[in-house]
Amino acid sequence: MTFLEKSIGSTKRSGFIEVISGSMFSGKTEELIRRLKRAKIANQKVEIYKPIVDTRYSDKEVVSHDANAIMSTPVPSAAHILLLASNVEVVGIDEAQFFDDGLVDVCNELANRGLRVIVAGLDMDYRGKPFGPIPDLFAIADYVTKVHAICTRCGSLAQYSYRKSDTDKLVLLGEKDEYEPLCRVCYLEATRAKK
Repeated sequence: MTFLEKSIGSTKRSGFIEVISGSMFSGKTEELIRRLKRAKIANQKVEIYKPIVDTRYSDKEVVSHDANAIMSTPVPSAAHILLLASNVEVVGIDEAQFFDDGLVDVCNELANRGLRVIVAGLDMDYRGKPFGPIPDLFAIADYVTKVHAICTRCGSLAQYSYRKSDTDKLVLLGEKDEYEPLCRVCYLEATRAKK
């Protein structure tokens, strides 16, 4: 068989990884849902996963702050996604920052199988530090989309998730009562005032 015959007869799909990241209230989940719904409209087989700890709006759905929703499968660890993602073309993963570091290998494996992998998650924690596996996902992603919220104090673009409460737990599920999106200047002012 010649090279040309092999190329023409090849039905292998090229997989890739997309990462959608930013602060809280920046529209990450909204964008994830939009991309997944478009894949469904294109009659692609889609599966969506989220960490089992994310029960803010729903136990079984991925839900944006604007109340858009799509059915998902809650999983206790990244490794479970590999076990469950069979016979699909597109895999969506929400709240990626809550997964273990194994998520990076899982996303690579899925993309190597020819799947489109779309991951959404916070890029920084409330302290302004890189969060969970997101930095490593940035490194291996084929496409990265950084989204921004609007600073609630000055109206500039916001990239920080400022925690209003004094708890120092790294993971604290919450909404507008616990967090607010702030720009760099307002974030620095707020954290200095808290000390």
